Amino acid sequence: MQVTEYKPKIVAFCCNWCSYAGADLAGNNRLNYPDNIKIIRVPCSCRVNPMFILRAFQRGADGVILCGCHPGDCHYTSGNYYTRRRMALLFSMLSYLGIEKERTRVEWVSAAEGAKFAATMNEFSAQVAALGENKRLEDLRCKP
Repeated sequence: MQVTEYKPKIVAFCCNWCSYAGADLAGNNRLNYPDNIKIIRVPCSCRVNPMFILRAFQRGADGVILCGCHPGDCHYTSGNYYTRRRMALLFSMLSYLGIEKERTRVEWVSAAEGAKFAATMNEFSAQVAALGENKRLEDLRCKP
């Protein structure tokens, strides 16, 4: 019997203007980051409703990372300031629900930081893999 290495399911919400472009730059520069990270492109980090993150956990995600423009560099002027406030409240609620704070993260990555994007994804994937499978909000109806 062959034992396979555990790969966590990670959802990454990336802002179109900076973080998604940083992921593209990482790919163009052939920088490796785990293939178990599913990137969802959003117009701005402030468009990520906290319910999206809760739904990702409910649907079986082991970790969720939100990447946006650096504060002050948002294409929509102040979108990432709203994100920072909203996510602080969400993280305290996740703690209340019993989800480890290490399973979520907010990171500011610009379009020119492909290396930072790859390093952040590698680090976050290793961190979530060390925690193991998330079963706290899992919806058993979504399992194959």
